[in-house]
Amino acid sequence: MLKKLRLSGLGESLEIRLHEASSRGLTHREFLELALQDELLVRDGRQISRRIAMACFRDTKRLEDFDFGFNSSIKKNRIFDLATCHFIRDKRDVLWLGPPGTGKSHLCQSIGVAAIRSGFTVYYRSIFDTVRDFLHDEAMEGHEKILQRYLKPDLLIVDDMGMKQLPKRSGEYLFEIIMRRHELRSTMMTSNRPLDDWGQLIGDVPSATAILDRFLHRAEVVQITGKSYRLEKSKKSSNDTKAPTGSKAEE
Repeated sequence: MLKKLRLSGLGESLEIRLHEASSRGLTHREFLELALQDELLVRDGRQISRRIAMACFRDTKRLEDFDFGFNSSIKKNRIFDLATCHFIRDKRDVLWLGPPGTGKSHLCQSIGVAAIRSGFTVYYRSIFDTVRDFLHDEAMEGHEKILQRYLKPDLLIVDDMGMKQLPKRSGEYLFEIIMRRHELRSTMMTSNRPLDDWGQLIGDVPSATAILDRFLHRAEVVQITGKSYRLEKSKKSSNDTKAPTGSKAEE
């Protein structure tokens, strides 16, 4: 009957709950409540897994895995405050600025996962994926369809702004996304270049100005300084693998 009703979560824990009811003398109401909680936990887990897959993260990062001790410019309290998702409820935006390798992508994806666990929908794309999506669907006459993927999520994350100059018309696509999400849903962006360079990156100064005008209107700016975590880790790994020298090496 549980299979027919598609109550697999309850079915998996049924024997345990029956034993618990017998050994602890649970009332019918207590037993039913525990059994239903088991089903809800399984369903919630499946929904979270589906939403994480639909978010298209580059990596499924967690805040617990981030090394906050490496860079003192990254304030742990501020990051965890963003992870509470109040900015999404308030329909505010977040802009991360800092050199490559300082943790911007890790942190924004971690906050994206936290948002999903809080019940929000998230969509993650690098700026190159975004432009490629629109160029492809424009050729296939599917502009509105692809646009909806960017407009519907509670949180849109656009990563890697500034890695290199973008193709022609990129500013138009990005401006339409920012304009139509403005004050309706939250957008998070990362960039390793100063805001003054965005006009050159996009190849369209008026579009860059319009994008920043709307995006920064209700955005929190997180400025990160310091050296690259990836480079430091690579150097450490390289030093650890060097062969020992001197008498110990000869031994």
